[in-house]
Amino acid sequence: MKIRVLVPTYQELHTLPSIVHRIFECNPEVDVLVIDDNSPDGTGKLADQLKAKYPRLEVLHRAKKNGLGAAYIEGFNISIEDYDVLVEMDADGSHDPQDLVTILQEIESSDCVLGSRWVPGGKVVNWPKSRQILSRGGNSYARFMLGISIGDATGGFRAYKTDALKQISLATINSQGYCFQVDMVRRFLDQGLKIKEVPITFTERTIGTSKMSKKIVIEAFVKIGLWGFARLFKR
Repeated sequence: MKIRVLVPTYQELHTLPSIVHRIFECNPEVDVLVIDDNSPDGTGKLADQLKAKYPRLEVLHRAKKNGLGAAYIEGFNISIEDYDVLVEMDADGSHDPQDLVTILQEIESSDCVLGSRWVPGGKVVNWPKSRQILSRGGNSYARFMLGISIGDATGGFRAYKTDALKQISLATINSQGYCFQVDMVRRFLDQGLKIKEVPITFTERTIGTSKMSKKIVIEAFVKIGLWGFARLFKR
């Protein structure tokens, strides 16, 4: 299978070199696409420099910061015809490239594989209790409102088969933040596509600041609620 790892970046100058190196070290057969939202700290320029060292690395420069969902959708659209599998992965070091080995093994028999913090064997390292509560609560809310059994629908470390992505109408997705991740899961399940969860270790970033905000939380709460009520009225 041809595999491309999509790595969105915004202000990740200090973490990007390490994560790119470790991706290729653990998974030498993959390609990597860094998607930079015009980072003021020069992350995009650094990504261009890394191309000289890593021939399987490409860089997509976006004009402005327009949200995680929009970055991934653009990455999907320019990659979907040339690859069999597309992977979502953070640039801040929270996702271990060694876990990608397991994710890619499982994608052969699934349409989507989620790296999960909240299934047996999954764990978080150095994550504040407040973030753990927010994550667990958000996933419980998604399961209740959407009637799904996914343990970690909000996680951002996952792989999709491109044949499956073509079935979910990417052009109609406008969700951002972790709401985007729930939206993708919802659409896959609605199409009857197979999702599998595998445990991962999520490590809190040690450099830079989290992109989580009140706006992201509110968007997820409102949209998941609307999707849930729409599901009830369809019955």
